[in-house]
Amino acid sequence: MEYEGMVYRPPSEAYSLIIQVTIGCSQNDCIFCNMYKEKSFRMRPLDEVLADFREARAYYSSIGKIFLADGDALICKNEYLNEILKYIREEIPECRQVTCYASPRSVIIKKEEELRELKENGLDMVYMGLESGNAQVLEFMKKGATPEEMKEAAAKIKQAGIRLSVTAISGLGGKRLWREHAVDTGKVLSAMKPDYVGLLTLMVEPGLPLEEKIQNGEFELISPYDNLKETKVMLENMDCPGCIFRSNHASNYVNLKGTLNEDRERMIAQLEEAIQGNVHLKEEWMRGF
Repeated sequence: MEYEGMVYRPPSEAYSLIIQVTIGCSQNDCIFCNMYKEKSFRMRPLDEVLADFREARAYYSSIGKIFLADGDALICKNEYLNEILKYIREEIPECRQVTCYASPRSVIIKKEEELRELKENGLDMVYMGLESGNAQVLEFMKKGATPEEMKEAAAKIKQAGIRLSVTAISGLGGKRLWREHAVDTGKVLSAMKPDYVGLLTLMVEPGLPLEEKIQNGEFELISPYDNLKETKVMLENMDCPGCIFRSNHASNYVNLKGTLNEDRERMIAQLEEAIQGNVHLKEEWMRGF
């Protein structure tokens, strides 16, 4: 089994079998993301994908979770995905969860019955990058979707019975739009009603368009303490009963975890303690490790 280029997966898929169904990301225009910039998006031939599964089946006696990489496996046609899900169901019956990344566009273009079919055939959960609920931020960052499209995609996923995990990025509004980013992201997440929310903190990778915009003054980063204030405002605007919230990514200055809405006040209090200087923040050189 050979992987093409760098392979990324959500933190919760650390112990999953990862099979590249697509190479790269169908969107791949975001100015803050370097995950798939070296790849041209394409769907892998089905026989290659199934060959990888057969090799993994021969090597591993038990496969509990499977993540279909790369950046947007859901964009593939249902006939193709169903063949993969059928193989998993028949040849890896002990697998208890199959997941993939999904862009808002890949969800919206599918019919509701197609999404239900994928659920029936074994697709358990998708990961969707909201990043921000603010229209100006999404447009500036070239996310390729509006807040309304994010909410539409989430509703379709939930209606199909597929679990939804959503990521947002602290700091993505910069100094100019930090409050709008925080408030609107909290509100859009509330409307999306995800099962899981993962909050990351913006990290600027060298060579990306965002770095150039910082250098020419189009975008100004916020400080670590302003990141905490922003997260506090975001949580104050979130109404997601039963949603599991995590802000414990390597990029975050302070780790948070809880279940909304019951743990919201506790997490806000943790942030307030950190803002007051009573909690040690992760050193800049440690972010990403």
